[in-house]
Amino acid sequence: MRFGRSAAPASDSAPASAEVHTGRRNARFGWRARLLAVGAAALALPLATAAAVPSLATASPIVGHPVHSTPPGGYQQLMVPSSMGPIKVQVQWARRGGNAALLLLDGLRARDDRNAWSFETNAQQMFGNDNVTLVMPVGGQSSWYADWQSPSNTNGQKFTYMWETFLTKELPDFLGRYGVSHSNWAVAGLSMSGPAALRLAGFHRNQFKYAASFSGPLNWNAPGMREAIRVMMLDAGRFNADSMAAPWSPQWLRSDPMVFAPQLRGLPMFISSGSGLPDQRDNLSSAVGLFNTGNAMALEAIAMVSTYTFQARLQSLGIPATYDFPATGTHIWRNWQDELAKARPGILRALHA
Repeated sequence: MRFGRSAAPASDSAPASAEVHTGRRNARFGWRARLLAVGAAALALPLATAAAVPSLATASPIVGHPVHSTPPGGYQQLMVPSSMGPIKVQVQWARRGGNAALLLLDGLRARDDRNAWSFETNAQQMFGNDNVTLVMPVGGQSSWYADWQSPSNTNGQKFTYMWETFLTKELPDFLGRYGVSHSNWAVAGLSMSGPAALRLAGFHRNQFKYAASFSGPLNWNAPGMREAIRVMMLDAGRFNADSMAAPWSPQWLRSDPMVFAPQLRGLPMFISSGSGLPDQRDNLSSAVGLFNTGNAMALEAIAMVSTYTFQARLQSLGIPATYDFPATGTHIWRNWQDELAKARPGILRALHA
């Protein structure tokens, strides 16, 4: 979760220039104080300075013609039909026209214009020479990339979030027309989308060959977690957590990595969290920077505890994974960029890319 809109640390979505007046900002800080009070801040994302994003070209597939309309390695924006309405998806095609795909999921404050992986990180350059298509869906604020029970009744939402259906059926069917395989995907997520990445891969093994979670809240049974999720979703778009899943319902438990962990047996995984200690990647040069860094430290420290707990759960089940616990690192995009780079070799091996 983001703790301000000034140009200091990294954000899960909004550009650093989106400054708001003091009263409104202080109201946001009130939500954050409550979040930290219940002690589950590892779910949200801090603020970052946005870099330039490449210009986008819109394209539509030709049914029965499994080739994308840009050269291999090209970059496009697609509008993909879904039960939620058209969903914008940013795509960087595999360098040599291969059929593999890497799904990069956004954070709690996912924007409606761009996926933050495309401008907060160098992910496109990182995979620019690899034979894997980057798939970056746009939108899904506070969605947890799940299929919800109903529209949120606290913000006037007009449709029901159906992100799991979109990402595992509608989107693969659409991209299949461009030559992307239905069964050769990897998925990576950070913070909110960390557990979502593991859930999607765990329950859709026919699609996903690899999953990565960075700084994710991986223990939903932790004391205060349900209340923290409720507060944070209200702060990020005024979404009602009960519309996603009733408390402790089968749908809620299905979203808890500690519960669905057995589904991950045999799946190559990369799971990481920083220690919460700042380093040269953090902004410590201003009062706002210090404030945001303090929050990012608390967020990542809690994420670390959650990730260690999940590691113990997998080990108790005899399920291996690759773990990374850097000695430093707070809840910011620069750290997730570094973790994606560490996961990259495993992703490419699993996808034969």
